[in-house]
Amino acid sequence: MTGTLPPLVEPAAELTKDEIARYSRHLLIPDLGVEGQKRLKNAKVLVIGAGGLGSPTLLYLAAAGVGTLGIVEFDEVDASNLQRQIIHGESDIGRSKAESARDSIHEINSGIDVRLHKIRLEPDNAVELFREYDLIVDGTDNFATRYLVNDAAVLAGKPYVWGSIYRFEGQVSVFWEDAPDGRGINYRDLYPEAPPAGMVPSCAEGGVLGVLCGSIGSIMVTEALKLLTGMGETLLGRLMVYDALDMNYRTIKLRRDPERQPITELIDYDAFCGVVSEEGALAAVGSTITAAELKDLLDDDKVELIDVREPVEWDIANIDGATLIPKDKILSGEALSGLPQHKPIVLYCKTGIRSAEALAALKNAGFADATHLQGGIAAWTKQVDPSLPVY
Repeated sequence: MTGTLPPLVEPAAELTKDEIARYSRHLLIPDLGVEGQKRLKNAKVLVIGAGGLGSPTLLYLAAAGVGTLGIVEFDEVDASNLQRQIIHGESDIGRSKAESARDSIHEINSGIDVRLHKIRLEPDNAVELFREYDLIVDGTDNFATRYLVNDAAVLAGKPYVWGSIYRFEGQVSVFWEDAPDGRGINYRDLYPEAPPAGMVPSCAEGGVLGVLCGSIGSIMVTEALKLLTGMGETLLGRLMVYDALDMNYRTIKLRRDPERQPITELIDYDAFCGVVSEEGALAAVGSTITAAELKDLLDDDKVELIDVREPVEWDIANIDGATLIPKDKILSGEALSGLPQHKPIVLYCKTGIRSAEALAALKNAGFADATHLQGGIAAWTKQVDPSLPVY
């Protein structure tokens, strides 16, 4: 079944003279018009994250005249954010992302009611928070939060717009379990289970083309405006996939998974998604060293240091004395014969997740005294060698 969904929001009583002037280009569109703009004025939208996707989403929702914007964000602005998170500037480095986003929104539209939720979204606060808003927009970059947003939206009875980006590719869809036209579908119909730990790198590990955030974020806002006002045909029941390198958009039909169980409660999403695989976590027990301990071992030339990141990461920064052997070559067994037998091996990656996976493979291959660096090169840079660049 297809067709326009009913608008999520009732129209506000009126538009002021200034608002009519500000939104005149909207008012001239027959499908939107004065009534649609009144609905936007009355709308309450909660955006999860003020990062890569949250930045263009918040700016365009504010420019469009969405009356109330909630922002869930507990992080601070970092220099590495500025390549894609256009809501923040150089003067915001070190500031709360939520506060920086609020200030940028008010520069665009001072009439927007911006509500800051400087918290980490958790199972004990998500449903209650979602019930305060008409629509949820999720641009988060980790699977645990995505499943939490989905399940909380189902329990709160709210629709939400979801987006995802990685390197040159992006995805967008609309999920609404209780859709009034019977097309009830949620994120678990697309991804019933989280991928195995370490299988899908995050943007922090794999990178993302900055402008991709604008491409996907603008589509997410378009879907949000359509839902709020009842315009057009949304992506409910469809997945839009964008490949920036090929400049190709395609849409895939989604259907409800007949085997999916009803969502009745929230769970431990970190455990469900398994940030580190069970094998990696077990291998790391008793075989993890700190940055300070590694420094002492390197000074005495007592270990062989192996960098399991990708060559592009090695080119950015590496620890003196290390040898680059990407994780996949260790997991496949290709690199095992070339590993040294004369001294203990220490593995490291960016944050310690990939090195734990590689450590499990080494343990299984008989390298009993292998260890890995807790916190990866990020910890080394912070604790031992701050001259190295942070990425």
